[in-house]
Amino acid sequence: MFANDRILTLNVGASKLVLAEFSVRPGRAPELLNYGIGSLGIEPDNETDVSPYIVGALRDLLRTHGIRPAPLLLSLSGQVVFPRFVKLPPVAREKLADLIRYEAEQNVPFPIDEVVWDYQLIGDASEGEQHAMIVAVKAENIIGAVQCVTASGLEPELVDVAPMALYNCVRYNYPDLTGCTMVLDIGARSTNLVFIEQGRVFSRTIAVAGNAITQEIAKSFQVGFAEAEAIKLQHAFVALGGVFAAGDDETADRSSKIVRNVVTRLHAEISRSINFYRSQQGGAAPGRVLLTGGSSVIPHMDTFFREKLQVDVEVLNPFVNVQAGPALDPQQVGAQVACLSEVVGLALRRSLACPVEINLIPPDMAHAKTLRSRLPFFFLAAMGLLLTLVVWTLYFRQAAENYQAQHKFVTRQLSMKQADAATMRTVLAEREVWQQKANDLRAVIARRTDWVQILNGVREGMVDGMWLTALEPVRGANGQVGKIVLTGFGFKDDLDRAIAAANGTSGRLTPGELLRDRLQSRKELFGEVVIRNDRYSTKETYLHEFTVEVTLVAPTR
Repeated sequence: MFANDRILTLNVGASKLVLAEFSVRPGRAPELLNYGIGSLGIEPDNETDVSPYIVGALRDLLRTHGIRPAPLLLSLSGQVVFPRFVKLPPVAREKLADLIRYEAEQNVPFPIDEVVWDYQLIGDASEGEQHAMIVAVKAENIIGAVQCVTASGLEPELVDVAPMALYNCVRYNYPDLTGCTMVLDIGARSTNLVFIEQGRVFSRTIAVAGNAITQEIAKSFQVGFAEAEAIKLQHAFVALGGVFAAGDDETADRSSKIVRNVVTRLHAEISRSINFYRSQQGGAAPGRVLLTGGSSVIPHMDTFFREKLQVDVEVLNPFVNVQAGPALDPQQVGAQVACLSEVVGLALRRSLACPVEINLIPPDMAHAKTLRSRLPFFFLAAMGLLLTLVVWTLYFRQAAENYQAQHKFVTRQLSMKQADAATMRTVLAEREVWQQKANDLRAVIARRTDWVQILNGVREGMVDGMWLTALEPVRGANGQVGKIVLTGFGFKDDLDRAIAAANGTSGRLTPGELLRDRLQSRKELFGEVVIRNDRYSTKETYLHEFTVEVTLVAPTR
């Protein structure tokens, strides 16, 4: 298997991460090689930044399951997504993009420059109207998720959303669906509904899910969220009304009634969504429900919705047409299949043409990735330029040697025939001209190393745990670079150790001041160093951000 046939897919949920490793080949179904499910350990009322939890959980999954870095496809929870389904009038193809942007500006509940959005045309325009799905996510949510992935040593090449990954998974594994099928994805913080019908797709997110059950159990039993979650996992099931009498286990009996009350609320929201889909989108009533999501495994959940919706309800199997590798335990995969649908739908994006292909990776990050992919070509071009300079240098050296030989011969002949001092001075003057040209050429060659020395000086000035995200040259009025602005991050624990090593005891210098002192010690390269940003806290933070402005001793181009 070639290295580029291996990809990773990551689904970021409200309470857990699902990381999977696939083998992919163009035109063929992906094969699941390895996967891991990690808990974030965050209570729903916790308002702290979740980024450190995501980074920590993702690193644990990589280490625990022995998954090596590879191209990553990322999906976000449907709770942070703003899907909008619009009808477009018949317009020329060249005007379609402008019309969709106008619809996005009108329908997305945030300024368009504060979101990352993409669209997908649905069905065809044979009946005069073109249907389109617009998917938008606040830019800060996308950037935060991508930065978490990057901090874990991975680089995402695609950002999808969970409902659309589910849609692609169902369309591939259930190609013969007829009528309307509803995917019911019950997660921790929200429930995703995905309506799948010939030529249609519609999704909606409901803020009633597993955490609501846990919170009600915590309130009823007067316990904390973590203990209530344990009660839910060990004892809870969906009570079937008056069919069964209360059992001997009081905890199970109480928790099951709580579960039924919450899923009854969920059923009411689902019914409203079905009515909306039928009345506003012109869809049909679902004739089949595919159940998935981490909270869907609560016992009797399928029975409850089968009775309430009066349709067939079955567990969504993402491995009907996708193979799980021989190294995996089939029983374990079967027990956790409810959490794997999104990662399978993501993997299909890499090897096959999918019905919905949304990519919400921020444009600036996409441009940066494109630039990095072109770096090998830039390197080859630089090597070609260097080789050309070497060839020309050898040529001029050989030409100079030829000239010197001819010069000596002529001088000798002239000395023998006539001792004309004027002729000698002329020859020496010509020699000085060539010497000046050679000196100019040496100066040009010497300037090639200026930036190498500057970058090497910056690298030596940084300590373990620091890295740069930007190096911005600042040109003066003469067009030369007199200053550079360095922006970067550092891991707090690594920086604390570096500061302690530099000071003998931590706390006397900030990371920015330590970097400033180390750069100023290179007096042959750097002059004054001004700290623009040096966010350092004694609280339990994960990253430290810094920005410094460095004056170059010798301005360069």
